[in-house]
Amino acid sequence: QVQLVESGGGLVQPGGPLRLSCAASGSIFSIIVMGWYRQAPGKQRELVADITSGGSTNSADSVKGRFTISRDNAKNTVYLQMNSLKPEDTAVYYCYVRLRRSRGPSEYDYWGQGTLVTVSS
Repeated sequence: QVQLVESGGGLVQPGGPLRLSCAASGSIFSIIVMGWYRQAPGKQRELVADITSGGSTNSADSVKGRFTISRDNAKNTVYLQMNSLKPEDTAVYYCYVRLRRSRGPSEYDYWGQGTLVTVSS
């Protein structure tokens, strides 16, 4: 099995920073992509940002210029540095990973349990 351990959520004032981390462990042969989604109350889960093993990134327009995604391949860990946070960034943030568990072509998706980010004064 594969486990994802998220950390870094909490309460932050508008304009402040916060950093999320997510470490993957377990039966991992190679990680294809890691990323973060979020879900605000009453809304659908949406992609925040993701990053491939080669370092290519993709992010939502609403966070461009404010959030930065990075990863440490040796540690199977992905980070989300969030700056200039806004109340509308308030949501549960979920770590996501797509990986292979062996040399075969099969790919598997895993999700973290979610960490709450609240932006409020």
